Amino acid sequence: MAEFSIDRFVDRYAARAAGMTASEVRALFAVASRPEVISLAGGMPFVQALPEEQVTAIARTVLEEHGDVALQYGGGQGSIGLRERLVMLMAEEDVNADPDDVVVTAGAQQALDLVGKLFIDPGDVIAVEAPAYVGALTAFGAYQPRFLPIEIDDDGMLVEQLEQALLRGERPTFVYTVPNFGNPAGVTMSADRRRQLVALCREASIPIVEDNPYGLLRFEGEPEPCLRTLDPENVIYLGTVSKTFSPGVRVGWALAEQSVVQRLVLAKEAADLCSSNLTMLMTEHWFSDEARWRGTLTGLVDTYRSRRDVMLDALEEHLATEATWTHPGGGFYVWVTVPDWLDTKALLAAAVERQVAYVPGTAFYPDGRGANQMRLAFCYPTEDRIRDGISLLGALLHDEAELYRSLGG
Repeated sequence: MAEFSIDRFVDRYAARAAGMTASEVRALFAVASRPEVISLAGGMPFVQALPEEQVTAIARTVLEEHGDVALQYGGGQGSIGLRERLVMLMAEEDVNADPDDVVVTAGAQQALDLVGKLFIDPGDVIAVEAPAYVGALTAFGAYQPRFLPIEIDDDGMLVEQLEQALLRGERPTFVYTVPNFGNPAGVTMSADRRRQLVALCREASIPIVEDNPYGLLRFEGEPEPCLRTLDPENVIYLGTVSKTFSPGVRVGWALAEQSVVQRLVLAKEAADLCSSNLTMLMTEHWFSDEARWRGTLTGLVDTYRSRRDVMLDALEEHLATEATWTHPGGGFYVWVTVPDWLDTKALLAAAVERQVAYVPGTAFYPDGRGANQMRLAFCYPTEDRIRDGISLLGALLHDEAELYRSLGG
């Protein structure tokens, strides 16, 4: 166990390091790992659905047939074979791409950091959804921007709010959005708002950073066009195989114009020199067998859809009088709003005592809002544990409401 020590370098850190704190999501993983706690917190993919023997066989083949490459340094942009497979994946959502315009990153999280490194100077304005993906807020926050939160509803970002901000004189360096089954709210931007956003940003010369980790995890309905499809020249597109294959291989990517690609490669080489040839080759092999990856993806979608349905049914049974929530058509998350007098961050300790965990809403706002909201993940726990977890959460909220009313609230 590490002992407490005085920070010898406290007066040596860069100013940007002062704002680096552990996210509420990361802190929850320690709690969620306790077997008695039902975690509705972490957005961990259900990797148990992967065919273990086939993944093992791929790893063995890569090492036996390509060991001299797999264990060596690679190029900063990522292997051409993998980039061709990623282009294939993007085509599934009608995103046309050239492998030369793709940069392989250590998950989409590194792509977010590289975008921040390239585009953000201290004090720059970055427009983000409210609520927004906490990992993006953390990645961008290291470069000391000023966030411009744009609210969302069931149809995604309220583009009118962004337009009003531009009329007030705001000039964001870029707009960041997760338009498909977004993290944390699970909502999808409507087709009309996508076209409105693309047109607005094109006219104002503001790039859009489109983060699309969940697009292939659709449970129902027809897909909306990706922003990159609507305006390839003004949209930087980020993707990952973490949700369709494995987060452990740490393979993500950025698709952009050549001027951006060249700078992304330089920034990546400065950060880690190159991605892992071993995991790039494994990922390339995985997506080279269409029957295998499509079959596994279909199984994952079926599993997630069933768990989503169980969570929504359990919320209706146990929280209908205490809360409202979103109804995602795909992805991993449900966003729950409770009465204003409840503070989900303060209530988390009591929830863990009752052996259920969630992520407080404040983690997803750069301005401290969201105290009466929470994110629930249905991707990892079994259906029985989802039912039990929502039941425990419902009982806690009911008891808090009874106490509030007894005190005259």
